[in-house]
This record gives sequence, structure tokens and C-alpha cells, in this order.
Amino acid sequence: MDPMKINKVIGPRPVNEPEIHPTAVVDPSARLGHNVKVGPHSVIGPDVVMGPDCVVGTSVLIEGKTTIGSNNRFFHGAAIGCEPQDKKFGGETTFLEIGDNNDFREYVTVHLATEEGAQTRVGDNNLVMAYVHIAHNCHVHDNCVIANAVNLAGHVEVGSNATIGGLTPVHQFVRIGAFSFIGGASRLSQDVPPFVKVAGSPVEVRGINSIGLKRNGFTDEDLQILKKAYRILYRSGLNVTQAVERIAADCKLTRHTETLMAFIRRSDRGIVR
Repeated sequence: MDPMKINKVIGPRPVNEPEIHPTAVVDPSARLGHNVKVGPHSVIGPDVVMGPDCVVGTSVLIEGKTTIGSNNRFFHGAAIGCEPQDKKFGGETTFLEIGDNNDFREYVTVHLATEEGAQTRVGDNNLVMAYVHIAHNCHVHDNCVIANAVNLAGHVEVGSNATIGGLTPVHQFVRIGAFSFIGGASRLSQDVPPFVKVAGSPVEVRGINSIGLKRNGFTDEDLQILKKAYRILYRSGLNVTQAVERIAADCKLTRHTETLMAFIRRSDRGIVR
């Protein structure tokens, strides 16, 4: 574990020492920042580093080589930093890194990565609702809402500001683009481009995520450009490669259209059609 990273997470010597319930078990080697609260019957392992102002509820398990930022909340029954559910895992040294200001609701599970030195990562300002599973080597970026009982298989990437409706299973290695919206009980086996909304099982594309984009400060011009790109991608009859070429030629090139095209070009599993 990088000492510089650990010191950055926990900050200077605690001013307000952690409050640990008498029934909680916190390994003496764990490093907890100031004003951390650990509730009844929770267990924190020896390799855990936790930043200031975190709240660990009742019967929470946090173990493994897990580094946690500041102001995170872990609700009843969450299991964080456990070994991955992967037959290939043979006890390698792997990591979980969690940023700041996240809520992990009841019975959420977030696992360590597989492969020596690899990481599972959760960014900042995410709401992870009850019974969500975030598997090994996933990367959840920032400002995401992941609703109840979503299951992310290994190596899934969720872009910033994405919303995933409840009861949605996501196949391993799928990428979910920034600002996208996934309807509840969808089934994802291919990549979801940024800025779009999808729903169903099998999943279907339902247009640009206009409401979500407006809430995040996208202008009317941004929306019009993205709608034109969407029509080329999904309504022109072109294949994906041809559509990306047409978008580059016919749409105003903004950071959003560049993001869309770059995402599609990087897709290994193919995009939802």
C-alpha cells in the first residue's frame, strides 16, 4: 500500500478520535480518520484505510486491502472488500479503492479485484442502493445512481452521471457510457453509449437521455447536436463504422460528440442496437 496515498486519505493526526461501538471489532492495524463512527457488530479488517467523517452502520464488514476516502456511509449489512467471486482468483494481492461522499445502502457487496495488483474502483458522490453487487475489477466513476439489486459482473465500467434502474444485470466487460439512463429490469450484454436511454429485456434504445442531460446543464444546442448524432447512429440504416464516419462529417464536433465517437470506437462487445 502506497504510504503517500494512505496519508492523503486519513489526513493529519485525528482531532476527533473514531467512535467505535463496544461490540464492533476493529483490527488494531486498520487506519481510521478523524470522526469516523463504527456501529454495533461491525468488523473492520487490518488492511483497511478509511478517511475522515465516514459512518459505518450496524453489522457491516469491511476487509481486504481497501482504501476509502472521506464522508462515506455504509448501511446495515454491507460487505466491502471481500474476495472476488471468481474461480481464477488464487489469493493474489488486489485492491479496492473508494472515493468520497458515497452511500452504500443495505447489503451492498463490493469485491476486491482479481489479478495481482489490480483494483476495483468506486469514485465520488455515488448512490449505491440496497442489494447492489459490484464485482471484481469494476470501475464506477462519479455521480452515479445504481438502484436496488443491480448486479455488475466483473470488469464492468460505469461512466460518470449514469443511472441504472433496479434489478438490472450487467454482463462482464460491458461499458455504460456517461450520462446514460438504463431502465429498470433491463438486461445488458453490450455497451451502452453515452447520453442515451435504454430499457427492456432484450434491451432497446429509447432515445437521448434529454431529461438527465438538461438536469446536468446541457444546453439546447448540445441536445440538438446529440439528437442529430443519435439519428445517424440509430435511424440512418448505416452500420456502426459508417455512422461514426457520418457523425464526424455531418455533426458539429463538440466535446460531447467526440466523447460519443471515442466510446463507440473503443467498444469491444459492440453497442446496444
